[in-house]
Amino acid sequence: MIDVQFPEPQFRLKKENGKQYIFDDIRKRWLLLTEEEWVRQNFVAYLIKALLYPSSLIALEKEIVLNDLKKRFDILVYDQQHQPWMMIECKAQEIELNEEVLQQILRYNISIPVPYIVITNGTKTIAWEKGDDLQILSELPTHS
Repeated sequence: MIDVQFPEPQFRLKKENGKQYIFDDIRKRWLLLTEEEWVRQNFVAYLIKALLYPSSLIALEKEIVLNDLKKRFDILVYDQQHQPWMMIECKAQEIELNEEVLQQILRYNISIPVPYIVITNGTKTIAWEKGDDLQILSELPTHS
């Protein structure tokens, strides 16, 4: 398990019609602040502010097609050559990170192969490097 220390939140929030919204700096729009969105926004802030991943190389919630089904990945980080490099699946804090969550991101990895996969619920984070098999990581790789 990887110890993730989220940076101090600096999010723009607003309340409208009794619902809380957060401004997504990457997608440049207001989003309903669900528990999963909280995890996604905090994890992206961690990647950018703590690990210094370039925000220009991060994509959020893009559609992919998997066996004729439309799905959406949570976070995809590209390398400097703009090739998919790391895929991250975010879950709400109360969702257990189990085999089902791992299998979900591995299915997405069929459409978009990446060398690194990560699952997080904001409390726990697990990452693997893909080779012939999955090697669990003790920390996230540096972005070069």
